[in-house]
Amino acid sequence: MCGIAGILALASGAPPVDEADLQRMCDVMAARGPDGQGLWLSSDRTLGLGHRRLAVIDPGPASDQPMATPDGRLRIVFNGEIYNHRELRAGLESEGVEFRTRSDTEVLLHLYDRHGPAMVERLSGMFAFALWDERRRGVLLARDPFGIKPLYIAQDGNCLRFASQVKALAGRQRESRQSGGLTGGLDAAALAGFLTFGFVPEPLTLHRGIRSLPAGSSLWVDGTGSRPPLRYFCPREILLAARETPLPVSERRDRLRDALLASVRRHLVSDVPVGLFLSAGADSGALLALAAEAGGMGAPAPRCLTLAFDAFLGTGADESGPAGQVAALYGGPHAVHTVHTGDFQAARSSLLAAMDQPSTDGVNSWLISRMARAEGIKVALSGVGGDELLGGYPSFRQIPRLTAALAPLRRLPALGRVLRHCAAPLLRPPLLRHVASPKYAGLLEYGTTVEDAYLLRRAVYMPWELPALIDPDVARDGWRELAAPERLAALTTGIADPYQRVLLLETGWYMRNQLLRDSDWAGMAHGVEIRTPLVDADLFRALAPLLAAGQPPGKGDLLAAARPPLPDAVARRPKTGFNVPMAQWLERSSHRETAPPPRRPSRHGPREWALAILRDLPETRAVAGAVAGAVAA
Repeated sequence: MCGIAGILALASGAPPVDEADLQRMCDVMAARGPDGQGLWLSSDRTLGLGHRRLAVIDPGPASDQPMATPDGRLRIVFNGEIYNHRELRAGLESEGVEFRTRSDTEVLLHLYDRHGPAMVERLSGMFAFALWDERRRGVLLARDPFGIKPLYIAQDGNCLRFASQVKALAGRQRESRQSGGLTGGLDAAALAGFLTFGFVPEPLTLHRGIRSLPAGSSLWVDGTGSRPPLRYFCPREILLAARETPLPVSERRDRLRDALLASVRRHLVSDVPVGLFLSAGADSGALLALAAEAGGMGAPAPRCLTLAFDAFLGTGADESGPAGQVAALYGGPHAVHTVHTGDFQAARSSLLAAMDQPSTDGVNSWLISRMARAEGIKVALSGVGGDELLGGYPSFRQIPRLTAALAPLRRLPALGRVLRHCAAPLLRPPLLRHVASPKYAGLLEYGTTVEDAYLLRRAVYMPWELPALIDPDVARDGWRELAAPERLAALTTGIADPYQRVLLLETGWYMRNQLLRDSDWAGMAHGVEIRTPLVDADLFRALAPLLAAGQPPGKGDLLAAARPPLPDAVARRPKTGFNVPMAQWLERSSHRETAPPPRRPSRHGPREWALAILRDLPETRAVAGAVAGAVAA
């Protein structure tokens, strides 16, 4: 797990790569790679590659990057982990390839030498890399199937820049705007996306001239420019191609257990100890059970890390007690860290500085990653993806029921809009602030299709609320350019089953754009690699036939995979999510520090937090004038 950066001159008259510029890009990403750095510039200075290293596999200096083949023809910078690198290495060695290191990075070089760009289809892991082919005079950029690892690109007529963080590119973009280079400025669609969903949907960023490489895609760039990205992994296409294989419950559970155990084994591959983020939920508890089993006889279970919050102590939201029972059951050493109300205010500026793109989530991941760092843990497993893959969210049940009930209104879209116009003023804060969300006004307008209902459920602010938060023209143009309904519909094209459509939306929209991105920036802010065994391409392929057959595996099946069974305190615990008392923190911060917390904390913490982020981030302070009043409201 690392940070990568690069500059490639595209035009014959382009200026040579500036080593200081490349170094600056790497310096911005120093937290991602505290174990070392490396730079390489081609002899003609048309290409520069930079790397910040977090040493996990073969941590010795022989595996430092940029790494090259012995003849120097291929050179790579790589961020992530290839979990099947040992199997790939064995296959290459059987073909006569000789290796100088035990690293997965070197495997990528030789795999490309054998299979070219198609090598990405053989990889199991999370990754983003840039590989220079001297003979072809081009760079292959690639990103893992679900987009666990980020890769951002900025291109003008002279050169292409890429990096693991938007901030590594944003400084150069501001300079280029002033000199007439990159098309810059705040991206209205990205701003509308953040206010609507609490995150910036890819490939957008807050900067118009910076875009992300799509998940599950590769891109070839040479002196003639870049080709369109090639998609090599698409969950929707996998579901469309899956054969229906109805199975008895016992066989379905066996298939899930086998696939989960295989994924956990892959994610435990490491040359440093692996920890585990343990909540009181089924996902992390089952992961611990599987990890203890996958480690083999006599191997210690991963060290478990749990957060407690003083605002939750003595309530059902406190996860430390049930988590302790789970850790004791499976033999995992357990550490609990209590976060106090004042800790959030003390850490707020550092947390916001670590956000590579604004997000209303991720505070929990940042706090527990900070704990992992303090405990000496460099790699940790997370239960991210369990709710999306196994139907753990209420959306899997509520959205199909809602759209079926409101289906007759699809032919009367004007009626929904009229009712929303009438209801929205009544639900506007502070009138019914503690009773109902203002977005409920759009229930009839946005409740007739799966995709619209999903937007309604996941939205922080609805489209009609945006003009009250930012400049009305920016809000209108941003929403139009965002084209959120069309983007959501594209994720489910050709899929008839409502459950499958919700699954594709949860994995391809919320999980990809928020949960996975938050895990990356929050973990990397502390030099911690967060691994997600439930977000795995091979696992998804294994379960696709069950989904296609209308037998989606659920949380009960996940619980059955844990041996011995999870304690009742976890197995029967109502779903709460990995929560932080954000609403209480925000309301307390608006009072005097010595004042007691409010008796009725807001139900809409994400809404207030979104506006606070918009006001505090340097990139968005220019639009914070209208926001200040909204926050006060």
